[in-house]
Amino acid sequence: MKSGNIIIVGVGGQGSLLASRFLGELFVSLGYDVKLSEVHGMSQRGGSVITYVRFGQQVASPLIDFGEADYILSFELLEAARYLPYLRKGGRIIANTQQIDPMPVITGKQSYPQDLKEQFESLGVEADLLDCLSLAGLAGSVKAVNIVLLGRLSRYFDYPEEIWYQALERVVPPKFLEINRKAFALGREKAPLEEK
Repeated sequence: MKSGNIIIVGVGGQGSLLASRFLGELFVSLGYDVKLSEVHGMSQRGGSVITYVRFGQQVASPLIDFGEADYILSFELLEAARYLPYLRKGGRIIANTQQIDPMPVITGKQSYPQDLKEQFESLGVEADLLDCLSLAGLAGSVKAVNIVLLGRLSRYFDYPEEIWYQALERVVPPKFLEINRKAFALGREKAPLEEK
């Protein structure tokens, strides 16, 4: 049985906890032992939020150490860079290209790095970057960025597409299901971000 480690990173209020519950539901339905762990920064004030998702035949700890993550799923570009040390060699970043200024940028003490994609490439990191915010808007709600990212992640697993949709139905309230199904499909189907 394959095992895996996924880190979900973002800023408070972006839906990382729903994303981790979605993945937990998915992997449990496939017969895996699953462990989730949520670490909150100043999440109510736009601080970092990190969630660990581990699955396998038997998982002892919910925590993922440096160099152990197969995937970093990031709601914001700078957060992807911040947690890069957790990615294993050959791992992949899947990130929303949205940029949310952290407090040092807001106060003018620092500037937002403009070359993050190039930094990933120079380090040999596989980075799948797409404008999840726009895709979520197309689906009907900008709050569905998390589900767009999960749709994108699903491309890297061999599980039948319907398994993903069944997990989605178990974690999303019925009144929001259609928007989230559209968001998932857009994330799954869209081509990688094209060079500008």
